[in-house]
Amino acid sequence: MTQQADAVRGVVGPVVEAAGLYLEEVSATRAGSKSVVRVTVDLPDDAVGSLDSDALGDVSRGISAALDTDDVVAGAYTLEISTPGTSRPLTELRHFKRARTRMVTLKLTDGSRAEGRLTDVLDDADGAVLVLDDDRRIPVADVTRGKVEVELRRLEDAQDAEDSELGESAGEDTDEDSDGAGTDNPTGSRPGRNEEG
Repeated sequence: MTQQADAVRGVVGPVVEAAGLYLEEVSATRAGSKSVVRVTVDLPDDAVGSLDSDALGDVSRGISAALDTDDVVAGAYTLEISTPGTSRPLTELRHFKRARTRMVTLKLTDGSRAEGRLTDVLDDADGAVLVLDDDRRIPVADVTRGKVEVELRRLEDAQDAEDSELGESAGEDTDEDSDGAGTDNPTGSRPGRNEEG
């Protein structure tokens, strides 16, 4: 991590913590005449599910204000705030805890693979153990690589629920003149201090 990224982490860490979130990663790179600051936030280890866009928007505004106030990034910068995607490899115990209820594929130290829904992560006397939906128990120490599998059925169910909720709150308004503006993008990008846009 660069010195500037360390400084950014020191400023945004308390903001993220106050929002009840976990600061996953911070990077700060120079891109031409300005910097790009990337901050990745996540729910705490014991939470199940994904960070919603309202909470992400709130913490984004807090992070932006804190960076502008403390002036740790010289000159103009672009701030990008996101959550870890399903493509994030499961490399730390907290990643496995956050993946509970999701389908996972695990590559084991003996070369075999295990697949299933991760139902729990237990703290055992010999170390953490992953519990899959068929009651298989796999020590985390035996996993060389893990990843979350994208489930199209779950995505469709989530979209149906969102459509239903939007329909109810909007009175089932399907007027074709509506611009349908909105986004489900978990990444927020905003110009920082001295940046026009």
